[in-house]
Amino acid sequence: MTAAIIEKDKLGGTCLHRGCVPTKALLHSAEVADVAREGATYGINSSVESIDIVAVNAFREKLVAGKHKGLQGLIKANGITVFEGEGRLASPNTVQVGADTIVGKNVVLASGSYSRSLPGLEIGGRVITSEHALELQEIPKKVIVLGGGVIGVEFASVWRSFGAEVTIVEGLPHLVPNEEESVSKQLERAFRKRGIDYKLGVRFQGVTQDDSSVTVTLEDGTTLTADYLLVAVGRGPATAGLGYEEAGIEMDRGFVLTTERLATNVPGVYAVGDIVPGLQLAHRGYQQGIFVAEEIAGLNPVVVADVNIPKVTYCDPEIASVGLTEAKAAEQYGAENISSYEYNLAGNAKSSILGTAGTVKAVRLNDGPVLGVHMIGARVGELVGEAQLIVNWEAYPEDVAPFVHGHPTQNETIGEAMLKLAGKPLHAI
Repeated sequence: MTAAIIEKDKLGGTCLHRGCVPTKALLHSAEVADVAREGATYGINSSVESIDIVAVNAFREKLVAGKHKGLQGLIKANGITVFEGEGRLASPNTVQVGADTIVGKNVVLASGSYSRSLPGLEIGGRVITSEHALELQEIPKKVIVLGGGVIGVEFASVWRSFGAEVTIVEGLPHLVPNEEESVSKQLERAFRKRGIDYKLGVRFQGVTQDDSSVTVTLEDGTTLTADYLLVAVGRGPATAGLGYEEAGIEMDRGFVLTTERLATNVPGVYAVGDIVPGLQLAHRGYQQGIFVAEEIAGLNPVVVADVNIPKVTYCDPEIASVGLTEAKAAEQYGAENISSYEYNLAGNAKSSILGTAGTVKAVRLNDGPVLGVHMIGARVGELVGEAQLIVNWEAYPEDVAPFVHGHPTQNETIGEAMLKLAGKPLHAI
C-alpha cells in the first residue's frame, strides 16, 4: 500500500518535541544531580557546584534533534510521502492541505492533543504549560504546579532536583489519583521527604501576576506565591477546525468516537492516539497506529484494552503499573474473589544497592489470573515489561512462580510477589 502523512509542524509530534522525550531528558539531568549530591553515601566524594540550565537544555535539544533526524530518515526510507501544512478533512476520503487535494482509500485521524487550562485561567506571562516549562532559560526559585497527575509530578520532581521550592495543588485526595491508592500514598511520603510540598483536596480559585511573580488563591482561602505557575491539568484533543464534524464524524467534547477496532462511524475513516477517549500515552498511540495499519491490511490484529497498557510516571521515585487496581478489581469481580500482595523493596538486594524504597503490588483473581501489577521505586519503569506480559497473557501466579529471576535484580520483586500469591512465599510470611 501507499501512505502519506500530513504534518503542520515536525514529524514526531508532541511526544518527540514537547512531551515524553524532552521531559525524560530533563529528568535524567535531574537524576544525575541527585546522584552527585548523594555520592558520599556510596564512598564517592561528589557534589553539585551548580545547574547550568543552558547546557541542560542543549543536551535535551541535541537528543530531540537526533531522534527527529532518524525519524525523517525512516519515513523517507519507507517511501512515505510527507505533505507539510495543516490538513482539513474535506470528505471521508479527501484531505485538503493548502492547494493540495489528497485522496486515499482510507484516512487515519491522528491530530494529537494540546495542554488544557481551566475555565477562566489564561495562559501567558508567568502562567505556563509544560511546553513553556521546557523552554525556560532559568531555574525558578519557587514554582506552583497546578495538577498532581503525571505531568505535574514529573516537572515537580525535576525542579526540586534542580533546587527549586515546589508546591503541587491537586483537587483530588491524592497525587497521581489514577494509580493504586497505596502507590499514591507512598509517592506523597517520598515527596514530603524530598521537600516537595502539596495541597490535596483543595481547588484552584484564581491567580494574579506581575513582572516577577504569581500569586495563587485556593478555594479554602490559602494563597501561594512563586516565580511561575505551571498549569498541568491534562491534555485536550486537537480536533477543532479540522473538518471532522463536517465530514460526519461522531464526536464527544472534541474527542473522536470509535469502535474498539478504532473505526469511526464513517466508513474508511479511523482515529488513533490522544483524540480517541482513554489513556493519553505515546505508546498507546503507536500501538493504535500499528493496529489500524494491520486492520486496513486485513490482518485482524488483537485488541489491547486501555487497562492493560503499561503506564510509567518518571518522577523520583518512579511509578509503573498495568492492569486493574485492587479497588477496580474488587468492583469488577467482588472483593471476596480478589487477593493481593505488596512486596516491599526493602527485601530486594538491588533496590538496597540503589538506595530506593517502594513496593511491588500484585492483584489476582482467586484461583485465576493476575489482574494488575502496581509498582513504585527507582527504575521500576524497567520492570513493567514483564508485568504487562503477565497481565496480558492472563498468567496465573502459579505459572510465573517457577521462572528464575536473575539475582541481584529488581526483577526478583515480581518473582517474589508471584511466589507469595501462588502460596509459596520465599521471604514473605
